[in-house]
Amino acid sequence: MRTLLVSRQLPENVMQALAADFTVTTRDTTQPMLQNEAAKALFDYDAIVPTLGDQFTKEAFQSVPSPRCKILANFGVGYNHINVDAAHAMGIAVTNTPGAVTDATADIAMTLILMTARRAGEGERLVRSGNWAGWHPTQMLGMHLGGKTLGVIGMGRIGKTIARKCHFGFDMDVVFYNRSRVSGLAHSAQQLDSITAVLEQSDVVAIAVPGSPQTFHLIDESALNAMQNHAILINISRGDVIKETALIAALEAGLIAGAGMDVYENEPHIPDALLAMENVTLLPHLGTNASDVRSDMGMMVVANLKAYFAGKTAPNIV
Repeated sequence: MRTLLVSRQLPENVMQALAADFTVTTRDTTQPMLQNEAAKALFDYDAIVPTLGDQFTKEAFQSVPSPRCKILANFGVGYNHINVDAAHAMGIAVTNTPGAVTDATADIAMTLILMTARRAGEGERLVRSGNWAGWHPTQMLGMHLGGKTLGVIGMGRIGKTIARKCHFGFDMDVVFYNRSRVSGLAHSAQQLDSITAVLEQSDVVAIAVPGSPQTFHLIDESALNAMQNHAILINISRGDVIKETALIAALEAGLIAGAGMDVYENEPHIPDALLAMENVTLLPHLGTNASDVRSDMGMMVVANLKAYFAGKTAPNIV
């Protein structure tokens, strides 16, 4: 049987499905693979299931001139931890798991929007502290979402789902930026010609672009300066899409009202300045953390591997 390395333990039904076709080795850690370990795995296994943060860098590929590995079946829709060009140059296929994560990730965006706009995290901390003195008319006033404008940066599967939930759930207007033209939406939405135009018009900004060199620090000082001072920024994409030092400065200066984040630039490290801010909602990368979603993702990995080794085009080749 072909050999397969699974970067980190997956749901049991997925592991059983993989074991039916492969001799499976699973790393005994929850930490990502470093570059040297990734390189060794390319030499040792026929296939690998990478997970978030595994360092399949250009250098890792170049250090193994004749890799045994034929496919990296990534567990997750995001694959910015894999240098795809370098993989392809070595004749290694790369797949991912889109679709299965869409609704769940959009739900976390909705969680962050509500928690940040209505100051729910701050409120829960107040209750748990024992210092809540009871209701009064001007206590913890937040932003009501009904009738406000949502701006989406990146109108792919997840961006479209966030927009739909906000429009139909909260009667929000939607503006968005996307590199290509978007049509066929089930609701009214206006595609604007620049990110700056979206930032200037939005009460809530949701970042839903893929992580890549092109989107690195997409939201920097200039972008944050374009936002309204009552607006909130939500990120469920990749942490390094936002320049965290610029975000901290904007929050400290009151240039924006708050932020909700599920991903971080140097994950899992979170700057102390963000941890100290009451107007920032911080989640531990919960985007796809639902058992059925993780199972669906894993079965997409299985389908990609089976198709590839059967000589077919994998369903989710990248």
